Amino acid sequence: VPFLWKVKYFSSGKESAKSNHVTPMLRHLTYKIKATGPITVAEYMKEVLTNPVKLLGIWYISEWMASGKSSTFQLVELGPGRGTLTGDILRVFSQLGSVLKNCDISVHLVEKTQQGWREVFIDVDPQDSDKLRFVLAPSATPAETFIQPDEKRDHVEVCPDAGVIIQILSKCIEENGGAALIADYGHDGTKTDTFRGFCGHKLHDVLIAPGTADLTADVDFSYLRRMTQGKVASLGPIQQCSFLKNMGIDVRLKVLLDNSSDTTTRKQLIHGYDMLMNPKKMGERFNFFALLPHQRLAGGNTCQSESIPSSVAGFGELIWK
Repeated sequence: VPFLWKVKYFSSGKESAKSNHVTPMLRHLTYKIKATGPITVAEYMKEVLTNPVKLLGIWYISEWMASGKSSTFQLVELGPGRGTLTGDILRVFSQLGSVLKNCDISVHLVEKTQQGWREVFIDVDPQDSDKLRFVLAPSATPAETFIQPDEKRDHVEVCPDAGVIIQILSKCIEENGGAALIADYGHDGTKTDTFRGFCGHKLHDVLIAPGTADLTADVDFSYLRRMTQGKVASLGPIQQCSFLKNMGIDVRLKVLLDNSSDTTTRKQLIHGYDMLMNPKKMGERFNFFALLPHQRLAGGNTCQSESIPSSVAGFGELIWK
Protein backbone atom coordinates (compact mmCIF):
# COMPACT_ATOMS: atom_id res chain seq x y z
CA VAL A 1 0.00 0.00 0.00
CA PRO A 2 1.58 3.34 -1.00
CA PHE A 3 2.14 6.03 1.62
CA LEU A 4 -0.27 8.96 1.52
CA TRP A 5 1.21 12.44 1.69
CA LYS A 6 -1.05 14.86 3.56
CA VAL A 7 -1.34 18.27 1.91
CA LYS A 8 -0.12 21.22 3.99
CA TYR A 9 -0.82 24.79 2.86
CA PHE A 10 0.80 27.97 4.11
CA SER A 11 2.37 30.97 2.44
CA SER A 12 4.79 33.73 3.38
CA GLY A 13 3.32 36.23 0.96
CA LYS A 14 0.17 37.36 -0.81
CA GLU A 15 1.19 36.81 -4.41
CA SER A 16 -1.51 35.94 -6.90
CA ALA A 17 -1.36 32.96 -9.19
CA LYS A 18 -0.31 35.28 -12.03
CA SER A 19 3.01 35.94 -10.30
CA ASN A 20 3.83 32.24 -10.30
CA HIS A 21 5.75 32.43 -13.56
CA VAL A 22 7.69 29.35 -14.56
CA THR A 23 11.40 29.83 -13.87
CA PRO A 24 14.23 27.49 -14.93
CA MET A 25 14.61 26.57 -11.26
CA LEU A 26 10.92 25.63 -11.04
CA ARG A 27 11.31 23.38 -14.08
CA HIS A 28 14.38 21.76 -12.50
CA LEU A 29 12.55 21.18 -9.21
CA THR A 30 9.40 19.74 -10.79
CA TYR A 31 11.48 17.29 -12.85
CA LYS A 32 13.46 16.32 -9.76
CA ILE A 33 10.37 15.81 -7.59
CA LYS A 34 8.54 13.83 -10.27
CA ALA A 35 11.57 11.58 -10.62
CA THR A 36 12.46 11.03 -6.97
CA GLY A 37 9.46 12.16 -4.91
CA PRO A 38 8.83 15.09 -2.52
CA ILE A 39 11.89 16.88 -1.13
CA THR A 40 12.56 18.35 2.31
CA VAL A 41 12.49 22.10 2.88
CA ALA A 42 16.23 21.91 3.60
CA GLU A 43 16.90 20.35 0.20
CA TYR A 44 14.62 22.92 -1.44
CA MET A 45 16.59 25.78 0.16
CA LYS A 46 19.89 24.31 -1.01
CA GLU A 47 18.64 23.92 -4.57
CA VAL A 48 17.12 27.39 -4.78
CA LEU A 49 19.96 29.25 -3.10
CA THR A 50 22.94 27.51 -4.71
CA ASN A 51 21.97 26.00 -8.04
CA PRO A 52 22.06 29.18 -10.17
CA VAL A 53 25.69 29.92 -9.28
CA LYS A 54 26.97 26.69 -10.78
CA LEU A 55 27.50 28.55 -14.05
CA LEU A 56 29.66 31.11 -12.26
CA GLY A 57 31.65 28.33 -10.65
CA ILE A 58 32.21 26.69 -14.02
CA TRP A 59 33.42 30.02 -15.43
CA TYR A 60 36.01 30.36 -12.67
CA ILE A 61 37.16 26.78 -13.13
CA SER A 62 37.48 27.36 -16.87
CA GLU A 63 39.69 30.40 -16.30
CA TRP A 64 41.71 28.53 -13.68
CA MET A 65 42.38 25.73 -16.14
CA ALA A 66 43.27 28.20 -18.88
CA SER A 67 45.79 29.93 -16.61
CA GLY A 68 47.70 26.72 -15.91
CA LYS A 69 45.80 25.01 -13.05
CA SER A 70 47.89 26.57 -10.30
CA SER A 71 47.76 24.61 -7.03
CA THR A 72 47.25 27.89 -5.14
CA PHE A 73 44.95 30.69 -6.15
CA GLN A 74 42.86 33.50 -4.66
CA LEU A 75 39.09 33.61 -5.08
CA VAL A 76 37.98 37.05 -3.92
CA GLU A 77 34.40 38.29 -3.52
CA LEU A 78 34.19 42.07 -3.19
CA GLY A 79 30.97 43.52 -1.84
CA PRO A 80 28.65 43.41 1.17
CA GLY A 81 27.48 40.12 2.61
CA ARG A 82 28.93 37.01 4.21
CA GLY A 83 30.84 35.47 1.32
CA THR A 84 27.86 33.32 0.34
CA LEU A 85 28.60 33.56 -3.37
CA THR A 86 32.20 32.47 -2.86
CA GLY A 87 31.04 29.55 -0.74
CA ASP A 88 28.65 28.46 -3.47
CA ILE A 89 31.39 28.64 -6.10
CA LEU A 90 33.67 26.56 -3.89
CA ARG A 91 30.87 24.01 -3.71
CA VAL A 92 31.00 23.70 -7.48
CA PHE A 93 34.76 23.11 -7.21
CA SER A 94 34.01 20.30 -4.76
CA GLN A 95 31.48 18.72 -7.08
CA LEU A 96 34.10 18.65 -9.83
CA GLY A 97 36.63 16.78 -7.74
CA SER A 98 38.32 19.57 -5.82
CA VAL A 99 39.25 19.00 -2.19
CA LEU A 100 37.60 22.28 -1.24
CA LYS A 101 34.38 21.86 0.71
CA ASN A 102 31.62 24.08 2.19
CA CYS A 103 28.71 23.51 4.54
CA ASP A 104 25.15 24.56 3.62
CA ILE A 105 22.88 25.94 6.34
CA SER A 106 19.22 25.10 5.81
CA VAL A 107 16.28 24.05 7.95
CA HIS A 108 13.87 21.15 8.23
CA LEU A 109 10.26 21.99 9.11
CA VAL A 110 8.53 19.60 11.50
CA GLU A 111 4.86 19.76 12.57
CA LYS A 112 2.98 18.08 15.39
CA THR A 113 0.08 15.91 14.17
CA GLN A 114 -2.28 13.36 15.69
CA GLN A 115 0.16 10.70 14.50
CA GLY A 116 3.13 12.41 16.11
CA TRP A 117 5.78 14.71 14.66
CA ARG A 118 5.87 14.77 10.86
CA GLU A 119 8.30 16.60 8.59
CA VAL A 120 7.06 19.07 5.98
CA PHE A 121 8.12 18.24 2.40
CA ILE A 122 7.66 20.02 -0.92
CA ASP A 123 5.83 18.35 -3.78
CA VAL A 124 4.43 19.20 -7.20
CA ASP A 125 0.77 20.25 -7.13
CA PRO A 126 -1.19 17.46 -8.91
CA GLN A 127 -3.72 20.06 -10.07
CA ASP A 128 -1.06 22.24 -11.72
CA SER A 129 2.33 20.85 -12.69
CA ASP A 130 3.81 24.37 -12.69
CA LYS A 131 3.09 24.87 -8.99
CA LEU A 132 4.63 23.51 -5.81
CA ARG A 133 2.88 22.71 -2.53
CA PHE A 134 3.72 21.67 1.02
CA VAL A 135 2.89 18.13 2.15
CA LEU A 136 3.38 16.21 5.39
CA ALA A 137 5.51 13.06 5.39
CA PRO A 138 3.38 9.93 5.95
CA SER A 139 5.89 8.48 8.42
CA ALA A 140 8.76 9.47 10.69
CA THR A 141 11.93 11.03 9.26
CA PRO A 142 15.38 11.64 10.83
CA ALA A 143 14.60 15.35 11.37
CA GLU A 144 12.11 14.41 14.09
CA THR A 145 14.92 13.12 16.32
CA PHE A 146 15.95 16.73 16.95
CA ILE A 147 12.66 17.56 18.65
CA GLN A 148 12.88 17.82 22.45
CA PRO A 149 10.56 15.49 24.45
CA ASP A 150 9.07 18.48 26.30
CA GLU A 151 8.60 20.62 23.16
CA LYS A 152 5.44 22.71 23.52
CA ARG A 153 5.37 24.31 20.07
CA ASP A 154 3.40 22.60 17.31
CA HIS A 155 5.73 23.76 14.53
CA VAL A 156 9.51 23.51 14.89
CA GLU A 157 12.37 24.35 12.53
CA VAL A 158 15.54 22.32 13.04
CA CYS A 159 18.95 22.82 11.49
CA PRO A 160 21.30 19.85 11.91
CA ASP A 161 24.06 21.61 9.95
CA ALA A 162 24.10 24.48 12.44
CA GLY A 163 24.28 21.96 15.29
CA VAL A 164 27.37 20.36 13.76
CA ILE A 165 29.07 23.73 13.37
CA ILE A 166 28.32 24.65 17.00
CA GLN A 167 29.71 21.31 18.20
CA ILE A 168 32.93 21.91 16.24
CA LEU A 169 33.25 25.46 17.61
CA SER A 170 32.53 24.29 21.17
CA LYS A 171 35.14 21.56 21.02
CA CYS A 172 37.72 23.98 19.62
CA ILE A 173 37.02 26.60 22.30
CA GLU A 174 37.06 24.00 25.08
CA GLU A 175 40.44 22.66 23.99
CA ASN A 176 42.18 25.80 22.76
CA GLY A 177 40.35 28.76 24.29
CA GLY A 178 38.96 31.64 22.28
CA ALA A 179 35.39 32.72 21.72
CA ALA A 180 32.66 32.79 19.09
CA LEU A 181 30.17 35.59 18.44
CA ILE A 182 27.08 34.74 16.38
CA ALA A 183 24.76 37.44 15.02
CA ASP A 184 21.58 36.69 13.08
CA TYR A 185 17.82 36.89 13.00
CA GLY A 186 16.65 34.57 15.73
CA HIS A 187 14.77 33.65 18.88
CA ASP A 188 15.27 31.61 22.03
CA GLY A 189 13.05 28.66 21.18
CA THR A 190 9.80 30.63 21.15
CA LYS A 191 8.90 31.10 17.47
CA THR A 192 7.34 28.60 15.10
CA ASP A 193 7.04 29.35 11.36
CA THR A 194 9.87 31.69 10.36
CA PHE A 195 10.70 30.17 6.96
CA ARG A 196 10.12 32.98 4.47
CA GLY A 197 11.23 34.52 1.20
CA PHE A 198 12.26 38.03 0.22
CA CYS A 199 12.32 39.58 -3.23
CA GLY A 200 13.09 43.26 -3.69
CA HIS A 201 13.09 43.71 0.11
CA LYS A 202 9.46 42.50 0.27
CA LEU A 203 7.97 39.25 1.56
CA HIS A 204 7.63 36.68 -1.19
CA ASP A 205 5.89 33.30 -1.19
CA VAL A 206 8.66 30.73 -0.78
CA LEU A 207 7.16 28.37 -3.37
CA ILE A 208 6.48 30.94 -6.08
CA ALA A 209 9.07 31.51 -8.84
CA PRO A 210 11.88 29.66 -7.02
CA GLY A 211 15.30 31.08 -7.80
CA THR A 212 14.10 34.69 -7.88
CA ALA A 213 13.90 35.28 -4.11
CA ASP A 214 16.17 34.87 -1.11
CA LEU A 215 15.03 32.23 1.38
CA THR A 216 15.73 32.43 5.10
CA ALA A 217 14.64 31.21 8.51
CA ASP A 218 15.39 32.50 12.01
CA VAL A 219 18.07 30.90 14.15
CA ASP A 220 16.81 28.97 17.19
CA PHE A 221 19.43 29.96 19.75
CA SER A 222 18.03 27.52 22.32
CA TYR A 223 18.96 24.73 19.89
CA LEU A 224 22.48 26.13 19.48
CA ARG A 225 22.82 26.25 23.27
CA ARG A 226 21.86 22.57 23.53
CA MET A 227 24.35 21.66 20.80
CA THR A 228 27.26 22.99 22.88
CA GLN A 229 26.68 19.89 25.07
CA GLY A 230 27.99 21.81 28.07
CA LYS A 231 31.51 22.06 26.65
CA VAL A 232 31.42 25.87 26.74
CA ALA A 233 29.46 28.67 28.36
CA SER A 234 26.95 30.64 26.31
CA LEU A 235 25.61 34.17 26.61
CA GLY A 236 22.50 35.57 24.95
CA PRO A 237 20.71 35.88 22.75
CA ILE A 238 20.58 39.62 23.30
CA GLN A 239 18.87 42.04 20.93
CA GLN A 240 21.11 44.09 18.67
CA CYS A 241 19.98 47.44 20.12
CA SER A 242 20.96 46.30 23.63
CA PHE A 243 24.24 44.74 22.48
CA LEU A 244 25.36 47.85 20.59
CA LYS A 245 24.25 50.15 23.43
CA ASN A 246 26.35 48.06 25.82
CA MET A 247 29.25 48.38 23.37
CA GLY A 248 29.02 52.17 23.54
CA ILE A 249 27.38 53.03 20.24
CA ASP A 250 25.77 56.16 21.72
CA VAL A 251 29.15 57.51 22.80
CA ARG A 252 30.65 56.53 19.45
CA LEU A 253 27.90 58.38 17.56
CA LYS A 254 28.40 61.52 19.67
CA VAL A 255 32.14 61.52 19.01
CA LEU A 256 31.62 61.11 15.26
CA LEU A 257 28.99 63.86 15.14
CA ASP A 258 31.15 66.23 17.21
CA ASN A 259 34.02 65.71 14.77
CA SER A 260 31.98 66.11 11.60
CA SER A 261 30.88 69.43 10.16
CA ASP A 262 29.59 68.02 6.87
CA THR A 263 25.78 68.00 6.82
CA THR A 264 25.53 64.98 4.50
CA THR A 265 27.90 62.92 6.63
CA ARG A 266 26.00 63.78 9.82
CA LYS A 267 22.70 62.74 8.21
CA GLN A 268 24.24 59.45 7.09
CA LEU A 269 25.53 58.76 10.61
CA ILE A 270 22.13 59.46 12.18
CA HIS A 271 20.36 57.37 9.53
CA GLY A 272 22.75 54.46 10.08
CA TYR A 273 22.30 54.68 13.85
CA ASP A 274 18.52 54.64 13.46
CA MET A 275 18.65 51.61 11.16
CA LEU A 276 20.78 49.67 13.67
CA MET A 277 19.01 50.71 16.87
CA ASN A 278 15.36 51.36 16.01
CA PRO A 279 13.24 48.45 17.37
CA LYS A 280 11.01 48.69 14.29
CA LYS A 281 14.01 48.25 11.99
CA MET A 282 17.08 46.17 12.89
CA GLY A 283 17.25 46.96 16.61
CA GLU A 284 15.14 44.02 17.81
CA ARG A 285 15.38 41.77 14.78
CA PHE A 286 19.05 40.85 15.00
CA ASN A 287 20.36 39.00 18.05
CA PHE A 288 23.85 38.30 19.38
CA PHE A 289 24.94 35.02 20.96
CA ALA A 290 28.38 34.14 22.34
CA LEU A 291 30.31 30.98 23.16
CA LEU A 292 33.10 31.23 25.75
CA PRO A 293 35.29 28.92 27.87
CA HIS A 294 33.67 28.16 31.22
CA GLN A 295 36.66 29.63 33.05
CA ARG A 296 36.05 32.98 31.32
CA LEU A 297 32.92 33.39 33.43
CA ALA A 298 34.37 31.78 36.53
CA GLY A 299 37.28 34.10 37.17
CA GLY A 300 39.82 32.07 35.27
CA ASN A 301 41.25 34.96 33.26
CA THR A 302 44.99 34.76 33.92
CA CYS A 303 45.49 38.33 32.68
CA GLN A 304 43.87 39.67 35.85
CA SER A 305 45.55 39.94 39.23
CA GLU A 306 42.43 38.73 41.01
CA SER A 307 40.19 35.84 40.07
CA ILE A 308 37.16 38.06 39.48
CA PRO A 309 35.67 37.59 36.02
CA SER A 310 35.37 40.74 33.91
CA SER A 311 32.06 41.34 32.18
CA VAL A 312 31.78 40.17 28.59
CA ALA A 313 31.56 43.16 26.26
CA GLY A 314 28.13 43.67 24.75
CA PHE A 315 26.33 41.37 27.17
CA GLY A 316 26.45 43.71 30.15
CA GLU A 317 26.15 47.45 30.71
CA LEU A 318 29.22 49.37 29.68
CA ILE A 319 31.13 50.67 32.71
CA TRP A 320 33.61 53.49 32.31
CA LYS A 321 36.68 53.41 34.56
